Amino acid sequence: MSNDQANWKFETKQIHSGAQPDPVTNARATPIYQTTSYVFNNAEHAKNLFALAEFGNIYTRIQNPTQDVVEQRVAALEGGTAALLVSSGQAAETFAVLNIAEAGDHIVSSSSIYGGTYNLFKYTLAKLGIEVTFVENQDDADEWRAAVRHNTKLFFGETIGNPRINILDIGLVSKVAHEAGVPLIVDNTIATPYLIRPLEHGADIVVHSATKFLGGHGTVIGGVIVDGGKFEWSKNVEKFPGLTEPDPSYHGASYTTVLGDAIAYIIKARVQLLRDLGSSIAPASAWQIIQGIETLSLRIERHVENATAVAEWLEAHPQVASVNYAALPSSPWYTAANRYAPKGVGAVLSFELKGGVEAGKAFVDNLDLFSHLANIGDVRSLVIHPASTTHSQLTPEQQLTSGVTPGLVRLSVGLENIEDIKADLAKGLAAAAAI
Repeated sequence: MSNDQANWKFETKQIHSGAQPDPVTNARATPIYQTTSYVFNNAEHAKNLFALAEFGNIYTRIQNPTQDVVEQRVAALEGGTAALLVSSGQAAETFAVLNIAEAGDHIVSSSSIYGGTYNLFKYTLAKLGIEVTFVENQDDADEWRAAVRHNTKLFFGETIGNPRINILDIGLVSKVAHEAGVPLIVDNTIATPYLIRPLEHGADIVVHSATKFLGGHGTVIGGVIVDGGKFEWSKNVEKFPGLTEPDPSYHGASYTTVLGDAIAYIIKARVQLLRDLGSSIAPASAWQIIQGIETLSLRIERHVENATAVAEWLEAHPQVASVNYAALPSSPWYTAANRYAPKGVGAVLSFELKGGVEAGKAFVDNLDLFSHLANIGDVRSLVIHPASTTHSQLTPEQQLTSGVTPGLVRLSVGLENIEDIKADLAKGLAAAAAI
């Protein structure tokens, strides 16, 4: 990357980073490289690629030129050294953990996380022999500190929690993580790098569900892991043997020795986990994500404008008991929002209706503009009742720990005209009041 490119502003990077005119056709837009495999220049070239002595394309399960553009672009937007694009956000979170934790290890996570992530950590990782301790109050440094064990490998949290819309104090949590000699991994899906850049505040690894705001149109599934490049794996040889000790599947090469701390983590995730588990993304899906990223800042600005207006309107409505949106002065995380996300806290908010579960059902069933479905980050406005859907696999106690109450409704506010959005919500609120 040239000095000029390194100094590009966000809006320029989201359009240009990682992309060049196609060398064969001179096409300006990034092509969809719809191929399974790539021709080697000669026997020596093939040998070097498989030995990690040279970077290049081998097989699309591991890497593809269209995918590479997304990876370079998201890494540039987050301020990281490298990235890996995979088949879904869940795959990204799974890889992010399995890249440094294995059977017999332990991780510490905030409990204020997406229900699917909670299930992954609580149940699936347990089957693989990885134990998880959940911190109930993520703002309490002592609770994080008390959860650390000798075999702890990482801390995990969401920059903006779903559905509580609370702001992670990245500086506080990363300090405790680094005291314990482990990295902080954060999910930055709701914020996107346009609103929060976690690596600048002390986080070490960032993950995204690219299905949401990076793609932005509700048409494609994908996930991204971004390596901050600053965690010194090589100074923690015993704690991170998978990165520092010889890998017999690559002729005994040590990732940190061969590649250095700055990219060892992301390369291992690619050439070992993606190679073996195969959670690869289709080239056409990677291309669709590129189209979304090109307009990311513009979309997020309108998302924030609309969501803030909706949050303020709902908070003043007599049918609403409370609103969860950190940009509101009434939020416990208002100060943290101003510190970490001064441009806004995104499109997602939740609120509690007076009348509980039945009121929530009536509200959802009487909306027309809002689509009732299990997603966020679409240009369209979306609504869901988390207790009966996204968090339904959790016990009532686990739901409350995650911030999900029986009558909670979550909105992902889209890009429609704000007056149309309010009119639709008013119709739902009137139906809820009639219960």
